[in-house]
Amino acid sequence: YSEEALEPHISAKTLQFHYGKHHKSYVEKANNLIKGTEFENQDMEDIIRKTHGDSGNTAIFNNTAQAWNHSFYWHCMKPNGGGKPAGEIAKRLKSDFGTFEKFVEEFRSAGATQFGSGWAWLVYMDGRLKVMNTLNADTPIAHGLKPLLTVDVWEHAYYLDYQNKRADFLDAFIKNLINWDFV
Repeated sequence: YSEEALEPHISAKTLQFHYGKHHKSYVEKANNLIKGTEFENQDMEDIIRKTHGDSGNTAIFNNTAQAWNHSFYWHCMKPNGGGKPAGEIAKRLKSDFGTFEKFVEEFRSAGATQFGSGWAWLVYMDGRLKVMNTLNADTPIAHGLKPLLTVDVWEHAYYLDYQNKRADFLDAFIKNLINWDFV
């Protein structure tokens, strides 16, 4: 989608900085860090799993995981998205959370209560859908989990549009942007 496509919920200016600078920087740094290493021709998810917790490869993990997290995040949104899903995901949310509203409450809370920078996630774990959050570049991929949805709660994701009102950003994301077809 275009930089303007998510307005008024996420501005073109935010996407210019977030995608055009932050995400781009993670991709460039990751590519430079893996060049000439054992990771150079490996899949991003494999690199994430192999470098997670390895103090000698912290920079590779951080940049590769952030490049992956952001790529996934862009797919989790669409213009005129959000609201209640239909189909199988709606059934699974109801069976695993009781109601869609309970899922929203947990997902919103995971994003709003994440101290500092990070991510809120809907994941598939142990045969069920669960909500979790991760700090900084951490990602469910590093823990063998299947991510289905994420929202970026680093300040660069929302500060130009919402300043310090992260909860307002989360509400707009849930109500207007989630790409349930992708989820």
